[in-house]
Amino acid sequence: MAPNESNGCPSPAIGVGPSYRPDAEKPTATVSRKVDQSNVHILPQTPQLIALLTMIRDKDTQRADFIFYSNRIIRLLVEEGLNHLPVVPHTVTSPVGKDYTGVKFEGKICGVSIMRAGESMEQGLRECCRSVRIGKILIQRNEETSLPKLFYEKLPPDIKDRWVLLLDPMLATGGSAIMAVEVLKNKGVPEDRILFLNLIASPEGIKNFAEKVPKVRVITAFVDQGLDDKNYIVPGLGDFGDRFYTLDQVFLRHASDEV
Repeated sequence: MAPNESNGCPSPAIGVGPSYRPDAEKPTATVSRKVDQSNVHILPQTPQLIALLTMIRDKDTQRADFIFYSNRIIRLLVEEGLNHLPVVPHTVTSPVGKDYTGVKFEGKICGVSIMRAGESMEQGLRECCRSVRIGKILIQRNEETSLPKLFYEKLPPDIKDRWVLLLDPMLATGGSAIMAVEVLKNKGVPEDRILFLNLIASPEGIKNFAEKVPKVRVITAFVDQGLDDKNYIVPGLGDFGDRFYTLDQVFLRHASDEV
């Protein structure tokens, strides 16, 4: 899916490197655009994150490396997403008999992946949240109209009582993600209890998503330059699902063990 001409504006380029290094020693790199939407949180544009994004954007990166570096970014997203969940006071006693005043998470969580690419983010969530329940939503975009269509959903029966981490690595027009949020809301999940975790977004998709579901918090690694005339993210990284999975993989599978 090679993109054509972009309709967006160039992303900013700055010197990237440790803060203690002189600016002259920092290489110039493209970083995420800023956005006006208050419900969108962009990961800090650290040298580590930019290096990882550079690897997965490269068309010559082999599948094994693409998976490895994508998983590292996904882990960063999940860790940051968990920071946005509410906590309550919790005091414990240490092995030396002293009290420590801390906090613990409030309420139960679950993950919901937008198939197929969103399933790539499930392992990162499991590594942070042991035995987490994960639901599935399959929405496919019509390549001619770019409009989404719901094909399948399987969600935990008590999902309305949980905080939901919605998983999808790419946010182009926002149509699929908005439809997924509507599916969750129809199951009784309050909009402000949904967090959308995303690797790369377009500014058009961010704007559309924030307007339609303003109470959903978005955690993204990068807001890219824009969309081309086929609604592909520019510069993007191609089709995430095709690069993460083998092209002949059957991805609509029985998911009874996931919820």
